[in-house]
Amino acid sequence: FISGERHRAVSKDDGETTLRHERSYGRFERSFTLPESIAAEKIEAQYENGVLNIALPKAEEAQGKLVPIQTGK
Repeated sequence: FISGERHRAVSKDDGETTLRHERSYGRFERSFTLPESIAAEKIEAQYENGVLNIALPKAEEAQGKLVPIQTGK
């Protein structure tokens, strides 16, 4: 469950031309279901420059197994 709030951003430039920039604002919420193969205790989140990055590592038992391949002569 992720929630946040966007604040109203309006800019205006009174130079030779008028520039107006508006963005949506208000509260928001997002929720999603994680698969059982995710190691919930190892989830990491980082917020930087307006971007939220979430790392969802797989549980050890859900990771693949390496099988060595032998070549014939």
